[in-house]
Amino acid sequence: MPSPVRRISTCSVSPPSGHPPRIDLASWDLSMLSAQYIQKGHLFSMSDVSCRLDDVIDHLQNSLAQALLHFYPLAGRLVTEKPRDGTKGLFTYIDCSAGGADFVRSVADGISVADVVEPFYTPSFVKDLFCLDLAICYDAHNDPLLAIQLTELVDGFFLGISLNHVVGDGTAFWNFVTAWAEINRGVDPISRPPVLDRWFVDGTSIPIKLPYNEPEEYILRPKAPNLKEVFFLFPFESIAHLRERANDENRKAGEPTISSFQALASLMWRSITRARKFPENETVGCRLAFDNRSRFRPPLSPDYFGNTVYAVYAATTVGELLSHGIGWAGAMLNRIVRSYTDVEIRGKVDKWMDAPSIYTLAMFDAQSIHIGSSPRYDMYGCDFGWGKAVAIRSGNANKFDGKVSAFPGREGDGSVEFEICLSPENMDRLLLDREFMALIKT
Repeated sequence: MPSPVRRISTCSVSPPSGHPPRIDLASWDLSMLSAQYIQKGHLFSMSDVSCRLDDVIDHLQNSLAQALLHFYPLAGRLVTEKPRDGTKGLFTYIDCSAGGADFVRSVADGISVADVVEPFYTPSFVKDLFCLDLAICYDAHNDPLLAIQLTELVDGFFLGISLNHVVGDGTAFWNFVTAWAEINRGVDPISRPPVLDRWFVDGTSIPIKLPYNEPEEYILRPKAPNLKEVFFLFPFESIAHLRERANDENRKAGEPTISSFQALASLMWRSITRARKFPENETVGCRLAFDNRSRFRPPLSPDYFGNTVYAVYAATTVGELLSHGIGWAGAMLNRIVRSYTDVEIRGKVDKWMDAPSIYTLAMFDAQSIHIGSSPRYDMYGCDFGWGKAVAIRSGNANKFDGKVSAFPGREGDGSVEFEICLSPENMDRLLLDREFMALIKT
């Protein structure tokens, strides 16, 4: 079935000149070269907008140019060079003076705001509301590091943002969007200017040399999997009840107190594992992506514009996971998260520096779940001047069976939304899981 989304025009947006010409990339950045872009976007209703859509677009393009003055690496392109002495290795950096960011205008014929948010399963056309579908970060040698797509709907519009994961992680993504929104509504100066200096281990030779002869040695382009994607809303009351139940279990067992998010992660892990119907002796895992900025001593600035993400990993057998309660699984996650101290993180960076490698989607095994994004990101607080978005949606990037993404609830009342991606048969079984379904808002 053809997509209802048609591209109308594309323009390039660049910041004023005068910024540094080059950004050398840190270990966390380089490891993302074969990852896909971060794709998140806001859905708006025209009933909340007091001007014509043409005026909205003109204003967004002007404010984007001003935002790129602060976030100038996003207007660049990647460059890879070989050592001049002919030895093995590759150097990749950002040329900040090349290319600009793309701003694309599109139209979704016959599609309304309700058509985006009301279906139980995320509609297939949502992926077409973003640029650079299934592009990998290496592609920014030619493609933009940042691509914005505004798609006109019958009664609203969608603002889709695709940001290259080499340039920044989820925290960096939302710091940029917040700053752009502030500029768009006339805030000057922005509340949180980015810290663009990259963090390197003491004694690092800059630029970092990757141990490859050609980029093809680390590039992997996975095909789009057949998935069902659903947003599940967990009200604050359900989350509080789940955490209380889990910590009551742990008090009786002498286990540590866990957070609300660890209780939710445990629920995801158990419920999806049940849906997958693995045998009891199968090893299953749960990965939690988390930000290292505050874990360093001294901590990195919360406005550090780059990557600092690691994923902690907990594993056990199906039988152990399902024979114990939410609290038991949550305590396992809690212990692993608390173990990631400044010393542990620096040790992992040192290990990577000894043998640099590039992450690919092939590293995510079919027996585990991976939980990314965060309800702490102020996604609905990104006010472009039109009030709160109707909804947040994500693109096609970095999705596979078992990918779970966390979002804050729209009402700011402590609720959390999880976007869950599963194969059709696993999703069908998840929807029959009574423990899981009893906690969501339908």
